Amino acid sequence: MSSPLIIKLGGRVLQSTEHLHQLLTTVEQLARLRPLVLVHGGGDQVQEVLTQLGYTSEKVGGQRITPAAHIPIVAGVLAGDVNSQLVALAQQHQLNAVGLFLAAGQSISCDIDHSRGSVGIPRPNDATLLELLLDNNFLPIMSSIGISPTGERLNVNADLAAAAVAQLLHADLILLTDVPGILDQHGELIDTIDAEHADALIAAGTVRDGMLVKLKAALQAAQASRRSIAVAGWQDAKALTRLAKGEAAGTRIRL
Repeated sequence: MSSPLIIKLGGRVLQSTEHLHQLLTTVEQLARLRPLVLVHGGGDQVQEVLTQLGYTSEKVGGQRITPAAHIPIVAGVLAGDVNSQLVALAQQHQLNAVGLFLAAGQSISCDIDHSRGSVGIPRPNDATLLELLLDNNFLPIMSSIGISPTGERLNVNADLAAAAVAQLLHADLILLTDVPGILDQHGELIDTIDAEHADALIAAGTVRDGMLVKLKAALQAAQASRRSIAVAGWQDAKALTRLAKGEAAGTRIRL
């Protein structure tokens, strides 16, 4: 089996069936090149349901604070609604999709980030299930719901979850976003970022909020796996194909 590619989905693409079909058309092409795993969040969908039910929610440093009372809603939206929709749409694109969450087969284990409530800090654990699925030409689609050592369900940032899956499978990683990649203070695409450059961007406030989490997740994955990590826009099919082939596109994260 050739080296897998982990693709993290989030942002606007998850809010539109039309956009998802566009992206999955690209994924269908990428699946002919190498094994794939999709990891997804769904923060906007979670926020919408929480608001409808009268809950307030906040983010700190680009990551959601998740009280224990919110977990049934968060898990229902991510592991239920969003995941099943992605599996259904992927199967329309001749992709043999299987819906999972992070703890399936004990793939990813989680510690609790008590500062954010019922939030998990993901760690690679057991690759057996994912390797079995990939060896048999399945497309795992994983929601960012984890489980604590004592069996509590946890909300996990999807960028960090995807980085942990990439580490688990010694895989390349693409973190998809609504913009072409990580942008500088002038709004121009940064082609390559190393650890020193990343520190400068963070200190200057150029990279913040959700993109800050993406950058930190990418650096974490790059350090652990020494493989190709990229942040790229989901709209650019040619860029995603280039990345799948190991060519330059978006923002590449290097150590």
